[in-house]
Parts: sequence; C-alpha cells; structure tokens
Amino acid sequence: MSEELPPSDAPEDAAADEVRATDADAWATACAEDLAEEKARRRAQYGPPPGSAAEELRKLVDAVTDKLSSIQSPLLGAVAGPAAQQVVKQVVQQAKAAVEPVIERNPDVFDHLAAAGNELLAAYRSAVQAQERRWTTEEKDPRDLGDGGDDAGPGERIDLD
Repeated sequence: MSEELPPSDAPEDAAADEVRATDADAWATACAEDLAEEKARRRAQYGPPPGSAAEELRKLVDAVTDKLSSIQSPLLGAVAGPAAQQVVKQVVQQAKAAVEPVIERNPDVFDHLAAAGNELLAAYRSAVQAQERRWTTEEKDPRDLGDGGDDAGPGERIDLD
C-alpha cells in the first residue's frame, strides 16, 4: 500500500492558475490598449502634451532665434542690413550657447520655477476674485469706520468749515 496517488485536484488548480494568469494578462492588455486609445484621442483633440519646462524653454529660445534672424531692418538701410543681421545672429547664438548648458545641468529647476509661477498665478487669481466678489456684492468691509454720520462711534466729529 505504498502507492501514491496524485492529488485529485492538481490538474484543476493548474488550469485555474493558467486561466487567472491569462485573465490578468488580458486585463493588463485591455487597460494598456484603452490608455493608448485615450492618449491618442486627447493628442488629436488638444495637440501634443507640453514637455518639461526645460524643453519648453528650448523651444522658446529656438522660436526667438528664428524670429530675430528673419527680421529685416528697414531703419538700417540696405548697406547696414546684412551687417546688422550678422550681429543679431551672433548675439542670439551667444545667448543660446549660454542658456543650453544651464538647461542641461538643471532641468528640474525649470520645472520647479514653472510650478512656483503657477502657484503665484493661483494666489493672484484668488485675491482678484475675492476683491471682485466684494465689489459686486457691495459688502461693507468691517474695517470701514462708517459713513461719517452722528452714529459713527465714540470718536469726535470735527467740522472743517
């Protein structure tokens, strides 16, 4: 009686594990496909998402460079025009050469500066909205001393006439 019988539920457990693994893979695959479709839809609707602040600064520098190099100066005349353009190109290239290493070394700094700018903008917007709300609802500021009438408080009213 030393026969060992295989457990009766071993094949079923292996099949169940395989089904669970397949289900988990199917779920992950479906989620990845849905996410890719949603990203493509948003990209089509809103355009490409903005990059990091450092990448956006690079784009800005490139756009300014292109714009400055394409400007024709009618004030300098035909003689000084090419020389002035050369000077502008040289100055722009020097500025670009100075900015690039800073961007390369500190890309996170620009992200932090952008976040700080957003926080400042939100604080300003909140202050303006609160002030506009007070103006439009005509609430009296509790710090106002009153209208200057006889019931103004314990202070003495002085006539300047």
